[in-house]
Amino acid sequence: MIQIQNANQESMLCSGHAACPGCLDALTVRHILTALGPKTMAVIPPSCMAIIAGPQPYSSLRIPVYQPTLESSAAAATGLRRALDAQGKHDTQIIVLAGDGGTYDIGFQCLSSAAERNEDFIYFCLDNEGYMNTGAQKSSSTPHFARTGSTPTGKTSRKKNLTEIMGAHRVPYVATASAGHLSDLLRKVEKAKQMKGTRIITLLIPCMDGWGVADDAGLTTARYAVECGAFPLYEIEDGHHYTLNHTRKTRPVSDYLALQRRYRNMPDAEIETLQAEIDEGWCTLQERAAASQARARAAAAASV
Repeated sequence: MIQIQNANQESMLCSGHAACPGCLDALTVRHILTALGPKTMAVIPPSCMAIIAGPQPYSSLRIPVYQPTLESSAAAATGLRRALDAQGKHDTQIIVLAGDGGTYDIGFQCLSSAAERNEDFIYFCLDNEGYMNTGAQKSSSTPHFARTGSTPTGKTSRKKNLTEIMGAHRVPYVATASAGHLSDLLRKVEKAKQMKGTRIITLLIPCMDGWGVADDAGLTTARYAVECGAFPLYEIEDGHHYTLNHTRKTRPVSDYLALQRRYRNMPDAEIETLQAEIDEGWCTLQERAAASQARARAAAAASV
């Protein structure tokens, strides 16, 4: 059974860190580290999480942290993993805590190469859909029509589908998760912890300032993203087995957009376009999950 951290447990993320009020980066990482335990080393490239962790030796994390260049997180994780294995320290987890800029964009070539080799680490992408600590510019994770510091009239292209791209590398485990659905998040972290090879979990992190979300509305925004299908929760194992974890869309995308300043005064035609894009992606996911279930049933029947 997954245990959610209670107030009496010592957190491996110290209080007094530099996160913005209400930031889901800090909340999410707090629970990830609790699930992984103290035998963990983190690679944290330049990002909001690097600001939160702080400079060594004054880190806000109670585990060893290595801060590499923005493009080299997966290479750094690879090197640390191999060094620990050479020392016989196979039970220490190596994780990456990177933003979308260092994952979808600048660090993508390094991550893709590590995935192709099936290097042994867990990569967490803390996806706040933009370069938020440098002025909220757009990244390739920024959604269609979102207004940012570099797309003041709205982004003209869709969000890159990193989960599908990494699934195509046929690594053991790729998933999406959200602190707004905490039990699902903790289950996925625990599942990834028990595996070997490249494991990649993308977590939606609503940015209070960059998205224009109220300080107390981060979790609500994260939940709405899942409930409208803008950020579906699912898993891909070995590149082809799909599991859809939140199986119904229960609200329109307009409810989600209304919580965010970056979509303020958005034309109805653009809302309809976004809704159509989400509906299309949702149908594709349902089809792939159903096909995976059918293959699993056929394999079970054949083994009887």
